[in-house]
Amino acid sequence: MDLIRSWMFVPGHRQRMIDKALGLNADAIMLDIEDGVAPNEKDSARQNIAQSLGREKAPATPARYVRINAIGHPRMDADLQAVVRPGLEGLVCPKVDTPEEVRQVDALLKEREPKLGMENGGVKLLIAIESPKGLLNAPAIAASSPRISGLIFGAEDYGREIGLPTSREGEARDLIYARSAIVVAAAAAHVQAVDGVWVDLNDSQGLLGFARQARQLGFSGMSCIHPSQVNAINTTFSPTAEEIDYARQVLKAFEEANARGDGSIAMGGQLIDRPIVERARRTIDMATALGMSGSQAAESFTLKKDER
Repeated sequence: MDLIRSWMFVPGHRQRMIDKALGLNADAIMLDIEDGVAPNEKDSARQNIAQSLGREKAPATPARYVRINAIGHPRMDADLQAVVRPGLEGLVCPKVDTPEEVRQVDALLKEREPKLGMENGGVKLLIAIESPKGLLNAPAIAASSPRISGLIFGAEDYGREIGLPTSREGEARDLIYARSAIVVAAAAAHVQAVDGVWVDLNDSQGLLGFARQARQLGFSGMSCIHPSQVNAINTTFSPTAEEIDYARQVLKAFEEANARGDGSIAMGGQLIDRPIVERARRTIDMATALGMSGSQAAESFTLKKDER
């Protein structure tokens, strides 16, 4: 599964914004037909998105996801009819409360993909958890379809349902439990965990603090609403030079210990055993996948299969 750090919402009825977004350095764009589009603009959004998906995809451009209206909503069928076509890489399914809802979309895609000459199972699903019911069912939801690439937290809808104030305070400390629960559910299903947006476009330091906290909680990416937020998110969810260097030291030291017959070692006053080694290996793998090679990630030390 490809790592997607930055997921940017793009209103589907604004063709100029779509055109710009297709060339951004965001890892993925979420072309929107749901909350970001007024009811009288839905048809325009579908048409714009369908035409945009038909364009040839240039290398190193964002993955193309579409946020449809809620599963079971009368508008959902029209959304799928318009946007499930070659060029679509994934759907963002909002307000998901049960695994059955995911399986409903999965079945519709299985029916449509072969008719359109698309790869079976090729359209991925990013599932939005936006309610207490969805949060309680998140582990089952995350495991409900092999199409699922990740869970994304809908903080604003969730906050409304549990009665939070209109204005967010600090780094969403009031949502730590829900955010951590989504991380655990995603990790259990081996899919990505994507945090919600930072809504204050004028507070770049707040964005950085929130993104760092999200990474510390275990999220692997974050959604955003403006191109100015993309670089900060990509940087925060990428390993630093120091992390890469330390990971390489850990792997080298552990391999040397294994050669001596030792199962764990002390390095810099810290016990290094297999779980820490696996985390170091994941850091190097991530750096390599992101093209962070050179002196930082050129040597990707890996354990043999029987040593993992």
